[in-house]
This record gives sequence, C-alpha cells and structure tokens, in this order.
Amino acid sequence: MERIEGTVEDIIYRNEDNGYTVLTVATKDDELTVVGLMYGITVGEHIIAEGEYASHNIYGKQLQVTHIETNMPNEAAAIERYLGSGAIKGIGPSLATKIVDRFKEDTFFTIESEPLKLAEIKGISEKMAQNIATIFYEQRSMRQVVIFLQEYGLSLTYALKIYGEYKERTYDIVKKNPYVLAEDIQGISFRMADDIAEKIGIEKTSDFRMMAAIKHVLMRSALDGHTYLERERLIELTTELLIIEVLDFDHAFMNLQLNGHIMIEEIEGKVCIFLTSFDNMEKYIAAKLFELTHVSLEQHDYTDKEIENIEKEMGICFDENQKNAITQALTCGTLVITGGPGTGKTTTLNAIIKLFDERRQEVLLAAPTGRAAKRMSETTGQTAKTIHRLLEISGGAEGHQRFERNEDYPIEADVIIIDETSMMDTVLTYHLLKAIVPGTRVIFVGDQDQLPSVGPGNVLKDIIHSGYIHTVKLQQIFRQAGESHIVVNAHKINSGEMIDLTNNTKDFFFVRRQDPRHVIGEIITLIKSRLPKFAGLESFEGIQILTPTRKGLLGVDNLNLELQKNLNPPSKDKTEKLYGTRLFREGDKVMQIKNNYNISWRIMSDYGFTVDEGLGVFNGDMGQIVEINLYTEKIKVLFDDDRMVYYEFKGLDELDLAYAVTIHKSQGSEYPIVIMPMFKGPALLLNRNLLYTGITRAKRYVVLVGDEQVIMQMIHNKREMLRNSALKQRLLEVFSVK
Repeated sequence: MERIEGTVEDIIYRNEDNGYTVLTVATKDDELTVVGLMYGITVGEHIIAEGEYASHNIYGKQLQVTHIETNMPNEAAAIERYLGSGAIKGIGPSLATKIVDRFKEDTFFTIESEPLKLAEIKGISEKMAQNIATIFYEQRSMRQVVIFLQEYGLSLTYALKIYGEYKERTYDIVKKNPYVLAEDIQGISFRMADDIAEKIGIEKTSDFRMMAAIKHVLMRSALDGHTYLERERLIELTTELLIIEVLDFDHAFMNLQLNGHIMIEEIEGKVCIFLTSFDNMEKYIAAKLFELTHVSLEQHDYTDKEIENIEKEMGICFDENQKNAITQALTCGTLVITGGPGTGKTTTLNAIIKLFDERRQEVLLAAPTGRAAKRMSETTGQTAKTIHRLLEISGGAEGHQRFERNEDYPIEADVIIIDETSMMDTVLTYHLLKAIVPGTRVIFVGDQDQLPSVGPGNVLKDIIHSGYIHTVKLQQIFRQAGESHIVVNAHKINSGEMIDLTNNTKDFFFVRRQDPRHVIGEIITLIKSRLPKFAGLESFEGIQILTPTRKGLLGVDNLNLELQKNLNPPSKDKTEKLYGTRLFREGDKVMQIKNNYNISWRIMSDYGFTVDEGLGVFNGDMGQIVEINLYTEKIKVLFDDDRMVYYEFKGLDELDLAYAVTIHKSQGSEYPIVIMPMFKGPALLLNRNLLYTGITRAKRYVVLVGDEQVIMQMIHNKREMLRNSALKQRLLEVFSVK
C-alpha cells in the first residue's frame, strides 16, 4: 500500500454521479496523478491518499486510491486557490482574492464562526455572507458524511441519499441501527444494511436485526402479492434470511406490534401477521365499500322503452344479464360487472353511460394504466383517465406518491366507472376510495379470470367472492365475438377444454417448434415478414411478444436482445446509449418498469404546442425512443398515449426494452397481434390463468409458437400462485356486523 501527501493542483475529470475523479497532486517531491472515488475534492485542498500504483497506457503512472483523508488548506495562497476554484457558489477568483487579502489564514474560521464579517468586503451583502457560510458548512458536513459512509462500502449515490434524509444525524443513526436505511432509503436492501451492521459490530441476534428481517420479509412478500403472511411461514422465511437459528421470535413480534409496525390477527383460524399499512388499508376499503353500498341514493327508474331505444340505436339485443347490469347500475351504490371477452361488457357499459347522461348525471371513467384508459376512451367515445390522473398525482418524496384528491378534496362526480379492475391492487384501491364521497355510485368493471394485480392484494376477486357487493357476471358470447377463435379459444381455455391447433381458423394459429432456438428464429421471421404482410401492417409496430418469464432463452431478457438486433439493428443514423448491461437505441420499443410519480410529461399538438402536461409515468407504460441526446444526456420517449417524456441518463434504470414483455406486464393492454412462445417451465408459472390472460390481449390475431404439449399442460393446470389477502374477510366482518 502506497501513501502520498500533498495539495490538489487540478481536477482533470469528475463524474458527478459516482464521484470518480482524476486529479493531480503536488507532493514535496513530485506531481502525481491520482484516480478513484473522491467526492467533492477541490483544488487547493490538502490530502493524504493511500492506494496502489498502476500504469495507464496514455496517462502513465497513477495512484489508484483506496482511502483518502482531506484537510482544508491553511495557507493563504492555498485558501485563495480553493475559494477561487468555484468550491463555494458565488465566490469567483476576484472575490476570493479580496476575502483572503482581508482575513488571511483566518478566512475559514471567519466564514464558519463570524460570517457577517464578510459583509465588510465590497460586493458582499449580509445575506450573501450568510449564504456563503451556509454553503460552506453544508459542503463540509456532506463530504464528511460521504467519506464516513463510503468506509462501509456504500456508493456515492446512496451516501448522498442518506445524507439528504438524515443530515448530521447520519452518524448516530447508522452506528446505532443501520437497518433503518433499508426502510427509509430507496434502493438499500436488508442485505446492504446487514453488511453495514456487521462492519459496525452489531450482534447477529440483536433485536434491531431480527425486527428489520421480519419487516423485510413482509415487504418482500408484498412484491409477490401478499398483504400478510401466516406466522409460521413468516418465521420460516425470516430464519432463512438471518442464516441463524432463532429460538424465540415472540419478543421481536411484540416490539414491532408495540411500535405500530405490524398487526397480528387471526384469519380463518390462522395467526397472520400484517404490515400495519396493509392491515389498515384493507379495513378501510371494506368500511368504505359498506358506506358507498348502503348510503341512501336518488333512485333512477328506467323503462323497457328506454332499453328498446338503446338496442335500436346500437343495433343489438341485450341479454338478461346485461339488462340486469343496467338496472343495478341505476339502483345500487356499488356494482361489479365481470365477464370474459366477447360477453358484452363494453356494450353494457356504453348503455349505462348513455342512461346516466340522459339523466344529466356526471360520469367519470378511469382505468389503472394509460393503455387501459386509452382503450376505454376508444370503446366508449368518452374521455377516460388513469386512476392516478383522476386522483391528481402530485409527486412526493422519492418512491412515494401523493394524491391531491382525498377525503378533504374529493372527486366531484355522480358516477365513477373503473375498467380493468383486476389490475387494481390494495394501495391504489385504498387511495381511490379515500377520494370518493358517499352518494357517488361506483361501478367496477373487469374480468375476474385475468391475472391479479402486479401489486399486493386480490381486490376484484375478494370483492366478488365476499358476496356482499352486487355483482353481475356476463356469460353469453355474442354472435360477432363468437366468430373470433381468439374469443372462443379463450373461453375454452378458461373452462379447461383443449383448443383446436390445426390452424383451420382465420385469427388463431399454432406453429410447432421444439428447440428454443428454432422458436426464436420463427418469431423473428413472423415479425419481420410473414405477419405484417398477412395482416396488412406497414411494420412490426402492432406486434407484441408475450412470454411467461424473464429468464431463459425464451424469457423477456434474451428475446429483447435478439429482437432488438433483428428489428432495430445498429445504424450510423441511430444514436445509442449503453446503461449498465442495457443498450438503448433510437427507435427502440421500451417500457417503464417502476412507478415514477415525479417525472414530468407533456402532450404536444401537431404544431408543437403543449396541449396537456402533468406528472407521473407508471409501471407497464410503453413507448418508443425517438431521440437520444448525448450532449444533454437525455433520452426522449413517446408513449403510446402520446405523452412525451425526457429521461436523464442516470434515470435509465426505469426503462427496459419492450419488444417482448411478460404476460403479467401486458395486463390492461390490447395489441393487434400477439405472439406467445410455448415452452417448458415451472408448473406454478405455466398455468391456465396465464395462457388465458395472454390470449385475451390480442385484438386481431394470436400466434402460439412452440410445443403443443406445453399448451395442453397450461390448459389443464388450474394451479395459481395463491395470494394472502384479507379483504374478503374484512368485507364479511363489516357487512355482517353492520
């Protein structure tokens, strides 16, 4: 290990994102190049650096830093160079000279302890003097914290996030209980916090560690859709995480419950443990649905003549279930309309909207995603919003949404209709219901046989299975829909019947391939030539690949690499940006893979004017890269609902290629053509529910490519990944008691 000491002469390069810096240091014997992670180092500072020498083929001998200590300069000339380098905003070379001429070696002491003395210098007001002192203190404090945190292996990005959250309290918080970092700082996992705790010397059996592990397991289970875990399962998973045998969890459970972090309750005879937030949300949803269901409403009668008029206008004939849905919509506070493809949900919905319009009732339409809202607008002819926009999202702290609409500022409407309700998770349902006042009718529309929401909970199924919310199930497949083998096969799959794979249809096809590499080759051929020509498309834009998994040759990750290479190959006319292992290229099809409540978007007219703008891009939103600007370090994406969004390069972890997406991510979407690879995999993953959801995403054509035995396996496999959710139980409790 080599050690040098000297003064920073020049900053050659600095990466502001990760702190990687190349600088020159003047020692008493020589001038050396020093490289490494050195946050906030400034010209004129005195440093002590340790590391190993390496030879660069261009820059020669360099010291690669592993540890660095910094000291503020104490000689007048060095102090002047430091201030004149722009280290403190507002002080340039000229003003630095004046300050140092006045205070000499006492300059830093004056800035820190007697800042108002700076106002004695011409050009510095008292306000400016205070600002200089504040910036000086903040920079020094921040750098000390960053150096402290980097000793525990944290990157500059995380160190700055932690400092932003805790400021000077960082030292005490991290040394006492580093596990709070996993709760408060987005991106810091339990494992990262556990590594810090080990370096600090916190015992493996400490209460802090056990409680953090329990909360981590509960939060991780929420990503799998659970709002609670049974006690024994929670203990089993927590023990695996801790990698030690814990004999007694009761003390940790008691402390977590006393501090309001968890709730322990009995559900159907089993001891279940919730994060308090999910317990409160499910209870609130049940109570609010009871209130909306039982509030006294103005009753709207309708006549058979009105139904006949609507039938004539639409050129259809409603079945009894549809008429029942229309009646219930006019008389009930809450209603669920469910049914598979081709059963007339949209037709029924349009009739309901028309009847409320005729009664001068204000109707608002919404859906969980931008694609679903756009499709709702197209099928109803009315404006539909995402639920996030309906609730007027206004950003908030990193990783946390804030909605303007709530109990104090509710949604103003007589009727609210929510489509694709199967996609609604517990959190979104909670926030929606908070913004709805009793007296507003709420109609939930969705297909209960679709995959459940990506987020925690099983909202639509729990509401239906409780039996307390009026539910109308549409079952009849109408003639026009019945001519589509996509619709017919979807219903066969849902009933566990084998489908016809002889290709004796006009819209549903099967291509037999066994080798995964041959499946990929067939998919590329279909997209590049055969399907666009067959469907009358100018390009592959209307074709979407849906696959059950991310991993493997036929998973999302590999398929996207293969499809990008073949559908949007490198070109001198297309700018690229490599971010980690992901390569983005102008023209790429992309998807937002996490909720970002703060990013701004705008919709532009054909003449370049802004016609709408707002905040928020959400998990599952899809678009295309239209520009990559290496100078401004931004990527411009045009989403399918015409929103234009600019991403900074450092925010590209929110985007992924989307030539292929998982079936789960496709919920609420509709594509002209869907191609699905059929390949062997885990039984839990390859089930009827997944196949049904994928097929029903197609509007015109479905092509299955692969092994017909896998298709048969999926049809006969009713096994779904069961979710722990207590909303049905909460509804039973509320409705039976009240």
